[in-house]
Amino acid sequence: MESRRGPLKSAVPSNIVSPVRRCSRTACGRPAVATLTYVYADSTAVLGPLATYAEPHCYDLCAEHSERLTAPRGWEVVRLSDGSTPTRPSGDDLEALANAVREAARPHERERAAQAQAGGKPGGRAGDPVEVGRRGHLRVLRSPDS
Repeated sequence: MESRRGPLKSAVPSNIVSPVRRCSRTACGRPAVATLTYVYADSTAVLGPLATYAEPHCYDLCAEHSERLTAPRGWEVVRLSDGSTPTRPSGDDLEALANAVREAARPHERERAAQAQAGGKPGGRAGDPVEVGRRGHLRVLRSPDS
């Protein structure tokens, strides 16, 4: 006996029905990008990434309709972001990253104090590698054994 969940082997392919899911709004034929679900018990409308499967109790929306979505009075709209798409870093994020790189490039106060105690030479303890060159925040180290 054949499973009723899969397509029939004798089904005729159709050019009328598109395999792409479309917006559920009337007269909108744009591709769906988000799924809307109502949680009636909490008076909440949840708008999230496009669901893996089309469900009868959910509504697929295109980008325009998902941005303009409003809920009935007294209801809350919860918008879930899609974790698979990376968010663009803001100017503050990039500045913080640049400051962290600059800070890592500077010798730390403890390293300076250790160098001063060792007579101004980096790697003052016995057996520590010796710094022979530097370019930006990268250091070239030589083993004291060689």
